[in-house]
Amino acid sequence: MAVKIRLRRMGKKKQPIYKIVVADARSPRDGKFIEAVGFYNPLTNPHQIKLDEEKINLWLDRGAIPTLTVKSILSKNGILLKRHLEKKKYSEERIQEEISKWQKLKEAKLAQPKVRKKKSKKEKAEQKS
Repeated sequence: MAVKIRLRRMGKKKQPIYKIVVADARSPRDGKFIEAVGFYNPLTNPHQIKLDEEKINLWLDRGAIPTLTVKSILSKNGILLKRHLEKKKYSEERIQEEISKWQKLKEAKLAQPKVRKKKSKKEKAEQKS
């Protein structure tokens, strides 16, 4: 039985809220699932995410495969980084140090304003040729 960690859509029409669930790959998106391991609300700013890290690690150890969206949610919360460092058998102090470095980089990246340079007509013409 192939097991996946994926999103299950809930909420009203045009107001989605998702549960992060462990389910059989053959079951439908909003169908039967094995266990709920988290919650994701994309409508709030910033997105609201609640994850049960122990349950997620348990299912990943058992061979559950996260979908691309869930994988990006897990990586943005540092769960995949922590798993990677634990697999390399780093000490607990080193793991905490690496995670704190990662969080500082993440905060610095969010603090920088996003600047998009508008291309002039000449640049657009040069790019097309």
